[in-house]
This record gives sequence, C-alpha cells and structure tokens, in this order.
Amino acid sequence: MKEKDLLYHAILSRSFSKNEQKRLGYGAFIASLFFVFTLCTVFKSYLSPLPTGKSLYSVLKTQKQKLTNVFFFFLSSVNMQLSVDTGLRMLRVTETHKPQAFKSNYNITSNATNTKSLTSSEDDKLSVCSDTSLPKNHLDSFNCTTPTSISNEESVSDGNETIKCKKQSRTEICELNGDVRVHGKSATILTTITSAFSGNSTWQMRPYARKGDLVAMSRVREWTVKLTQNADQLENANFSSRCVRNHSVPAIVFSLGGYSMNNFHDYTDIVVPLFTTARRFNGEVQFLVTNKNQPWINKFKEILKSLSNYDPIYIDGEDETHCFTTVIVGLKRHPEYFKELTIDPSYSEYSMSDFRRFLRDAYSLRNAAVSTGESPPRKPRILILSRARSRSFTNTEEIANAAGGIGFEVVVAEANTGVARFAETVNSCDVMLGVHGAGLTNMVFLPENAVVIQILPIGGYEWLADTYFGRPAKGMNMRYLEYKIKAEESSLAQQYGRDHEVVRYPSAVARRGWTAFKSTYLVGQNVTVDINRFMPVLAKAFELLQRQSV
Repeated sequence: MKEKDLLYHAILSRSFSKNEQKRLGYGAFIASLFFVFTLCTVFKSYLSPLPTGKSLYSVLKTQKQKLTNVFFFFLSSVNMQLSVDTGLRMLRVTETHKPQAFKSNYNITSNATNTKSLTSSEDDKLSVCSDTSLPKNHLDSFNCTTPTSISNEESVSDGNETIKCKKQSRTEICELNGDVRVHGKSATILTTITSAFSGNSTWQMRPYARKGDLVAMSRVREWTVKLTQNADQLENANFSSRCVRNHSVPAIVFSLGGYSMNNFHDYTDIVVPLFTTARRFNGEVQFLVTNKNQPWINKFKEILKSLSNYDPIYIDGEDETHCFTTVIVGLKRHPEYFKELTIDPSYSEYSMSDFRRFLRDAYSLRNAAVSTGESPPRKPRILILSRARSRSFTNTEEIANAAGGIGFEVVVAEANTGVARFAETVNSCDVMLGVHGAGLTNMVFLPENAVVIQILPIGGYEWLADTYFGRPAKGMNMRYLEYKIKAEESSLAQQYGRDHEVVRYPSAVARRGWTAFKSTYLVGQNVTVDINRFMPVLAKAFELLQRQSV
C-alpha cells in the first residue's frame, strides 16, 4: 500500500469509528446506485441503437424541441410580458436544414393515427431575425441578420380536391370539401376523405395569419382537423358529430385573437387576409369566428356585412355540430414574411387596388383618385393625424399654420371616431401626415395618387417605417415622403439630455430588450417638429399634387 493511501486511512480512522465508516460506505453505494438510475431515466431515449439519416435528425430535433419547450415554460412561469410581434426576442432558434416535402409530414397511408401540428412545423425560424417589430439597424444588437424569406411554400392534397392545404411563412390554410362537420366546444373539424388509407390523419391549426409570432399565436385557439375515410367513423367521435345544423354555403374559420384591436394588425392580419379569402364567394359564405371579440365585430361591421350575407357564428361556444360541404380553416396572406399590408397578385386573384375599391364600396367613399384640376380650383387638403398619447405632435398648431401658408386646407383629426366616419375624413384628403404608428394604417382610405408623409422619431425606425407603411403606400399607388427628426425635435432630448445614450445610442437600449426599447422610443417619446426643416417636405407634397393636376 502506498504512503498516501496509509495517510488517507489514518485520517479516516481518526475521524470516524468503524461502524460509522461502514454506514458511510453503504450510503455512498446507495447514492451511486441512485445516480446511475437517474442517468438511465433521463437519457433513456439515447440508449437505443444509434439512428442514421433522417432518423438521427428526428431524434436531435425532438430533443431540441424539448429543451425549447422547457425554456418557454420557464419564461411563462415568471410571467414575462412581451408586446406586439416580439416573440422571444433574446432566444434565437434557427433551423438550418432544408425542409422536407410537406407530404412527408402527412402520411395518409399509415395504419396508426397520425397527429401533426402545422403551427410547429420544421421550417419555422423563431428568432429575432424573423420578427418585424424592431428596426433593421437594431437587429445587430440582438446578434442576428435579416433573412429575405422564412420558408418555401408547401402544400398537401389527397389528389381528389377533398383536402387542399397550404403552409407558408405567415399563414396556414386548409380547404376541406365533402362531408365536413364542425364542433365548436371541442374545437374539432371532421371530414371524410376518399383516398385509400386506413385510420385517421389528424393535425392542429391556429387560424390567424401571423404564424411564427409566438405572442400573437399564443392568443389564438388551437383547432384539430381530423380526416377519416369511413363516414361512419364521424358518428363515433368523442362528441356527437350528428349534423344538427346543416348549411348550404361554405364556411371560413378564422380567429379574432392575436393582436386584434391594434389598428395595424387589424388590417394586415385579419381584414386584408379575410378579403382575399372570402371575396370570391360574393357574400355566400358563413363566417365561423373563434376567439370572439365583440369590439372588433362592432368596429368592422361594415366590412363583415360586405363580405358575408350572414351573421357571423361565434363557434367556440357551439355544442351543436354544424355541417358544411366546404370549410376553409385559416386565411390567405402574402407568402413573403416581411410583406405587410399588401396582396400578392401572383398568389391571389385580387390586388390592393381591388381591396381599396372594396373599402370604398363598403364605406360609401366618393373619391377614387386625387383630383386637383377642378374648376374653380380647390385647395388640396392635408390631414394631420393627432395622437392623444405617445408619439404625439407637441406643436400641431405650428405645423397646421405652416401647411396652410403653403396652400393646403388643413384638417386635424384623431382616429377615434369610428372606422366609417374616419374613413370618410381620410378619403376627403389628398395628403396624410403622421408620426409612425398604427394610425397611418388608415391610408388605405386615401384616394389614388395621394401623398403619405411619415414622421420618424429617434430610435432607428427606418426599416420598420418602410416595411409597415413606406412600401405598402407605394404599392397602393400613392406617393410616399419621409421626415426623420433630429434629436432636438424629440422629447427624449429634453428628458435625458442631448448626450445621453437614449438619444445618441438607441442600439444600447435595444440590447436591454424589447420592453426597454418600446417604453423609451414608442411609449415615452413625443415630437416637436422643426418647422424650418420640415417646410421643404410640405412643399414637396404640394408640388406632387400640382404635378398630378397638370
């Protein structure tokens, strides 16, 4: 025995009696067994033979998803509050593999029930890169780059037009034809399929057109779509699937959860997608609304009545089974991730011009296009959007006087008078002027060739402003002008001082997270426009209108 071993045993004998040494040994042995048992339990899934190819990828992806779910649970347990379209900003989960074919996710020849979740598909990229809420020049603060697209379009069909589903970066939509039964209380949609297969094919959908946004989609009820080859199986479901209410028109299932009642998201996530999905039915379609939101229904009642001849059914509380020959679950949306407030004519049979024409009809708006060549000539009208809370003008009167001096007839209004009344106000104007915010979404009511002027507060809004309003305005055949304020025009300079990091280095604030960025630059900032700097922008708007009349 070596000298160090003798020394060790000598110390042990002086510290413990023989009985104590035995008990210590037994305890160490039991602890070792418990440790080995724990390892075997935790890593049980790894003890099987090593998979290869796609099997190995599936194992790794499953374990990654488990870790991600644990992280999400931790965040929810501490009640983390996240705002519009932010998701988990500091979490970056990126799929780098090539997505598999969509049909491989829906094996309708399997003998076993095949349950899939459309909303957690492998091509989703959940990262700050895939979020449109932060300006582009802040993305580096979150160690991220901006992708040009999130995923390729994928589709599934049974080959007989009974089921047609599309999965895109921002939405998922399924059209079911034949014997389709909807049970609201269980959030289940059943349909038969004629393709030769045994068993069921089942998956989950959240019918809201902002897929990939964790916060928005967490506020949307999940629905289960079940396919069966045998119609008799419909009668053996967990609920009474016997048809109680038969409908002679198609149905569309969509949600009023998500970010509804935010004016921008009302249009880009619901109204525009609903138009592109429902317009082809010429009113002969039944809306099945999940996540009932009565204020939203009241706000857009004219649009709902123009798209459907029937009162909407708030399907969540329905215990009776509704039966249709066609049901569409979800809404169409522009297939590209970073396209807001727009319609892709190559994907849809409609365009934004069609949508704006529809709005003019729904709200009985008179002006289809700007016309300043009237006789006798009239002054062009400019609408200054007033905001009662954040990002408001502190010198509205000065701005109005400057616009009037150039030759405009000035209207100052806040978008709080109801959609119909405010739409009429907007449609009567030739120019809309406002600080970046959801109120600018009302430009959809402007006549063709109108001018939109967006004021950008400090904070680095360039990319966000262009994505939300700049490109959409141009896509609606309007002229777009932008005015970026200097630090001296922001209330933050008076509050913190010209040399404070809030004023000079917005990216430093962004590194502290979305909540800090939002509270500082979106909620805590007002604008005092430097009239001398701003006059050339007003003059340019006036010039564009005069050029239109020539």
